[in-house]
Formats: sequence, structure tokens, C-alpha cells
Amino acid sequence: MTGLPRRLTLLSSAAIVVSNMIGVGIFGATGFLAGDLGRPVWVLAVWVAGAVVATAGCLSYAELGINLPRSGGEYVYIREAWGPLWGFLSGWISFFAGFSAPIAAGALLFAEYLGHFSPALATSRQSPSTAPWMGYLQLGWPQFVALVVIALFAIINILGVELAARVQNALTALKIFVLASFVVLAFWVGNGHWENLREATERTSPHGLAVQFAISLIFVMYAYSGWNAATYVAEEIRQPERTLPRALLLGTTLVAALYLALNVAFLYALPLGSLKGVLSVGAATATALFGKGVGALFTAIMAACILSSVSAMVIVGPRVYYAMAADGCFFRDAARINVRWQTPSRAILYQALAAGIMVVTASFAGLAYYIGGALVFFAGLATAGDIRLRRRAGWKRLPALNLAFPLIPAIFILASLWMLAYALWSKPTVAAAWALTLSTGAVIYGWKFRGARKTDLDSSKTAN
Repeated sequence: MTGLPRRLTLLSSAAIVVSNMIGVGIFGATGFLAGDLGRPVWVLAVWVAGAVVATAGCLSYAELGINLPRSGGEYVYIREAWGPLWGFLSGWISFFAGFSAPIAAGALLFAEYLGHFSPALATSRQSPSTAPWMGYLQLGWPQFVALVVIALFAIINILGVELAARVQNALTALKIFVLASFVVLAFWVGNGHWENLREATERTSPHGLAVQFAISLIFVMYAYSGWNAATYVAEEIRQPERTLPRALLLGTTLVAALYLALNVAFLYALPLGSLKGVLSVGAATATALFGKGVGALFTAIMAACILSSVSAMVIVGPRVYYAMAADGCFFRDAARINVRWQTPSRAILYQALAAGIMVVTASFAGLAYYIGGALVFFAGLATAGDIRLRRRAGWKRLPALNLAFPLIPAIFILASLWMLAYALWSKPTVAAAWALTLSTGAVIYGWKFRGARKTDLDSSKTAN
């Protein structure tokens, strides 16, 4: 089987991190946090906490990446640390919650932002289908736009990683420029008020503040998800031992600073009460700051920025399924490399199909909690795996992680346990969805892939 060529530079790798992080979450999360937390200081605090947790995880993943520079990211790390079943389950969750669901959420949010210009495209104004045989589906213009977006980026990625990387770099540069300009202009010429940052609003959450903070942190970690994105394409990065840690840290640090600045700008633009339940936060605040004309321009460009996040996830996700299939732990077609374009084309198509199904069956908020909790669990498991794998002879230790080891990975692990404990207690429906996904994956692994993987390994030993 032909391997994936190493063509991604530091710039392209960091761009994948930035594009995976910035997009769906930052453009949609603050409206949910407003009513849940009730005070601007707590909204900003939860974003800072998310930055600390993401950075702690980022350093652990950097060490894992330089020791295991293969495509697949945490699937590879968890498999090496905890065995093939947990490796398979992490990849199984990645297929649904890690990439397909975020791609669907991003495509739907893109349609929501376009709804600023054409109300028919706003998912928040859409009623469920009333056809008896389609009672669980959402079918309309927002879903049509989302499906077109998913198909477009699937085609781009099938046509080659270099083409996808060029598109990705351009969209990422646009995204950073626009968001940085938004922040600067918001405080320079925007029609905002600093008094808004002191104005509280009535909380809508039934939970106490400590409990809600932990639950909200899951939503924020969904917005921060992507800090580990470059690990999924490690097999295609030039000089991964040097480039991968730099790409992870560069991307995560840049995004954390930008997130905090953006949230201050959002609160400067509108009081917290006016942001309650608003899905297209960027559009609402741009209009408040700059008026309808300039606000509409920023809204259109922000919609384009969301495409960058969708593009990055379409790049990254199939590399997980490719790595799993190469180990005999996924459908074999997912490991097939297109001879002409040198891309995992079948894996890209499988992901596009799953994302398309989610577009017509799920809401943005439901996807966000499902995504955040599932990713937090397996990222915590991978980080714990770094502590275990450090015992291996010849393991290369990242200097930044040696500081009071295992303090930094412990920050991520303990924060993950804190979030998940409260989420399991307060969000039983979401917890049931997690349990169903995991148990289904375990059954499928035992039925189809466990024996296949053993056969593959036995054949490999015989050949050697």
C-alpha cells in the first residue's frame, strides 16, 4: 500500500490547527453561554479556562506526536497506550463526533449566517418537516446549502492534499485578517460601550454556577476543539519531530488570544442580555458595532471564514479512518489511496456521507454538546496515555512537559473528569447518546474488526 507523501509545512500544519479551532464554536457559542452564566466576567473566565486546558492538552499531544508521527492522531496514541479496542473506539467516536458532526454543524452555521441576507437560509427560523415519514428530518434551503458545502470540500480534498492545503491557507489567512480587523475596528470606530462588560443578565440555567461552569466549559472546549488537528496529518508533515510541536503551540496560542479578544468585542458591542440564545453572534455584534451596511459586509466575510473550519475538518478526519483501515480496524476501502491524486478518497466520501446525514437529522446545540463531551473523554484518555507511554525506552520527552511532570497533563485530565462528571449528571440525553455510540462501536469491533486485525497481524508476522 502506498503511503501518504510528506508535503505539509509548518505554515500549512499551523493553518490546519487554526482553521479547525476558529469557526463553528466561536461564532455560535457565546450566545448560549450568556444565559447560562449570567455575567460577563464568567463568560470571559470560561474562555480563559478553556485556553488553559487546551494548552495543557496541546503540550501532551505534541510529545505523543513526535514519538508516534503517524496519521490518525489520538487513535494511534490511544491504541499504543491502552490497546486496540480503545484505539478503535476513539476512531469510531472521531468519525461521528470528532469530524462528521462538526462538519455538519459548521455547514449549518454557514447557512445561518447567510440567513442574515436571506431569512429562508436561517436554521433558527426553520420549522421541522411535518411529513409523517420524515418526522425526524429537517429538510429545506439551509440543509441544501450545507450539503452543497460538504460536497464541494469533499471534492477539493479528493483532488489532492496540496490543492486542499492551498485553499486552506487562503481561507485561514482571510479568517485571521477579518477577525483581527473586526477586533481592532470594534474598539476603534465601533458603536459599543464598555459599560456592557459590567452588565449582568438573568441566568436561564437550572444549575448552580459551579455546575454550569463545568457544563459550559464543554461547550467552550468544543469551540477550542482542533488544537490537536495537526496530529491527524503527522504522516504528511515534513520533519514532524520539529514541525508538529511548533504547529500545535503556534496555532493554539494564536487562537486562544483571538478568542478572548473576540469575546471582549462581542460584549463591548452588545449587553449580555441581548446575546442570549443568539446563534449568529458575529452577525449580531457586527451590525450593532458598524451599522447595517458594514455589518452586512462583516457578516458575509465571517460566513466565508466558517468555510475554513469545514475545510480543515474535511482534510483531517479521513486520515484517522485511513490509519484505522490500515490496521484492519475500519472498512478496508478507507485505506485505499487514489492513484492519481494520492489522497484517501474513499475515507473522504464516507465522512461526507455521514456529515450529510447529520445535516438533515440534528440541531446545532445538540451537536455541540455531543461533540464536546465525546472529544473531551478521548482527549483525556490520550493525555493519560502519554504518562503511561513515557516509561518506554527511547521515548523522546518534550522539555516544556518536563516542568513539574505530570502537572501539565494532570491539568487536562482532571479538567476533563470534572466536565464529564457534571455533564453525565445534568445532560442525561447527551450522556445516553455517548453511551450508545461507544457500545455500538464496541459491538462492531468485537463482531467485525477484532478477528480481522488479529489475522492481519498474524500474516505480518508470517511474512517477516
